[in-house]
Amino acid sequence: MSGHNKWANIKARKGSQDAKRGKMFTKIAKEIIVAAKLGGGDPDNNPRLRAAIQAGRAINMPNDNIKRAISRGTGGEGAEAIEEILFEGFGPAGVAIMVEVQTDNRNRTTGEIRHLFSKYGGNMGVPGCAARNFQRQGQITVAGEGLTEEKVFEAAIEAGAEDVQSDGDTYTVVTTFESLNSVNDALVKAGLPVTGSRPAYVPLLTVRLQGDQVKGLLKLVDALEDNDDVAAVWANFDIDDKDLEAFEAG
Repeated sequence: MSGHNKWANIKARKGSQDAKRGKMFTKIAKEIIVAAKLGGGDPDNNPRLRAAIQAGRAINMPNDNIKRAISRGTGGEGAEAIEEILFEGFGPAGVAIMVEVQTDNRNRTTGEIRHLFSKYGGNMGVPGCAARNFQRQGQITVAGEGLTEEKVFEAAIEAGAEDVQSDGDTYTVVTTFESLNSVNDALVKAGLPVTGSRPAYVPLLTVRLQGDQVKGLLKLVDALEDNDDVAAVWANFDIDDKDLEAFEAG
């Protein structure tokens, strides 16, 4: 599992769960709005919307919130003009970073993301500058409690997945970009507790970080992920487990 994925899983276990849930509600609501806007409000005919609703239910997002977000995405009461933007740049030590945002104000969000890159020792670049360091894939997260790796692996491979990764608490099922939705649906039908499903940018090569580089890069990634308009961040860094633990403890 890449350093970024390991750090994301550590971060998920830190801090106030209530605060984290509130922020996740906001981010998932935006994803539901965008998915409904692009593919319609029927989850049976809109795989992206179905995956977003699935993610909301995994964190106990109220049904009223989900229905309201779908309505906004399909032009109902309180409709919002939210657009998706992909920013690219580089962090400390030349780490390539991709930032997916969902915003109702492009100028505001562009300024905020550019500021965060600059504040934490990075630089936001032009489209395409960082993308060559990544491969487009699909990632499906499965809650690990009560499941064996063998069971998840067998179900994933039978569904057409390419790989399964584990950090002990969750499983990440890796698919091709094109087969993400079909594999997700197959895992749900197999009874696995799927908690999320989305396209991802997976590093082709990683940059190994040590010492002060770890602190600088993770502060930038944290700041980007904490921005309310940011839906996802991908970066091609790798960090030794001991350095990750040291940063967490500090």
